[in-house]
Amino acid sequence: MPRLHRYTQLDVFTATATQGNPLAVVHDADDLSSEQMAAFARWTNLSETTFLLQPTDPAADYRVRIFTPGGELPFAGHPTLGSCRAWLAADGLPRQPGQVVQQCGIGLVTVRREGQRLAFAAPPCLRGEVEPGLLAKVVAALGLQPDEVIAAQWLENGPKWLGIHVRSAERVRALMPDHGLLKHLAKVGVVAPQAAGADTQFEVRGFVSPLGVNEDPVTGSLNAGLAQWLIGSGAAPDHYVAAQGTAMGRAGRVHVQREGDTIWIGGDVAACISGTVTL
Repeated sequence: MPRLHRYTQLDVFTATATQGNPLAVVHDADDLSSEQMAAFARWTNLSETTFLLQPTDPAADYRVRIFTPGGELPFAGHPTLGSCRAWLAADGLPRQPGQVVQQCGIGLVTVRREGQRLAFAAPPCLRGEVEPGLLAKVVAALGLQPDEVIAAQWLENGPKWLGIHVRSAERVRALMPDHGLLKHLAKVGVVAPQAAGADTQFEVRGFVSPLGVNEDPVTGSLNAGLAQWLIGSGAAPDHYVAAQGTAMGRAGRVHVQREGDTIWIGGDVAACISGTVTL
């Protein structure tokens, strides 16, 4: 029998509703099947919809399943921050003051408070070289010239991204990819340094047509992988802020901080909708 579930919709990586990446959260979803979760995620048609569950790992505060309109993800960044905020707002009590442990498809992810923001510890990222033939196809599908690309690398931290570092943030904002081609190639993240005097250090875009959504407004997992790559290669400082969503009329801000061996990916979360849904 269908029943009422608490329902929350939030905007992640922004303090101002409508300027970040929206997320739908269904609370107390242990009674729902995978098929019901997938169907509801298709219905919301947001980049991600999450379902809060009782943890099965004794070290976790809650468990979450993350769905896009195209299927389930083992991990994603903006759903991690948004789900954590929704869980806390529903009177969730973490086992350890100041931090929350989330259980998801890749295991346990730590989330901490940074003032009004939340930040997750970037999970391990597998990196690898990109096959030249594939890279050439992706670069062409993006509308870039080969000499505009500084470097490229596979980034896998649950989702698998083809990361491309280009020279100009203005060029990144102007990209008009052929999503019909990208759909059959890869999920692609593009990053470039901002011009001097900008209020952020990098511009990022995430193209996710293989998941049924052409572009993600602000992407935590992508920014986590990019941070590990760029900081590790000396192309970015230990602390920076990335802008994402600009080309979509959003103003997402991703705060990156390296502390020892851990990179923290932080952002604000704005509550937008609270109510119930019958599932």
